[in-house]
Amino acid sequence: MDILFNKTMDLLSGMLDYRSKRHKIIVSNIANIDTEDFKPSDISFKTEFEKTGSIQMTTTDPGHMGWMGSKNGPVSFEIKTSEEKVKIDTEMANLAENHLMYNMTVDMLARKFRGINMVLKETK
Repeated sequence: MDILFNKTMDLLSGMLDYRSKRHKIIVSNIANIDTEDFKPSDISFKTEFEKTGSIQMTTTDPGHMGWMGSKNGPVSFEIKTSEEKVKIDTEMANLAENHLMYNMTVDMLARKFRGINMVLKETK
């Protein structure tokens, strides 16, 4: 089964988990916009990316980046709180970006399954 469900599935699954958690945090920020002394939060992607170096990927260019996956299971994300007040424009932009990235990841996962389905149909 590892041939069909390789590292790509794990990476896409981890990305969906990250986007889902970020969505909950952003929606919480928007919901508490009128709450006095509420400070917005966000998931620290860069910190988590730097912590994980367990998947070695081949890079052909110094500008290429690896992925935030781990051989030991899913990555836990750190939530950071800002000292600024909630800005609705910023939060709505973050929500729209996160939504687009989530949809892109779902599309990539669907393409992977379509490819597996095509291979299975051809081998019948």
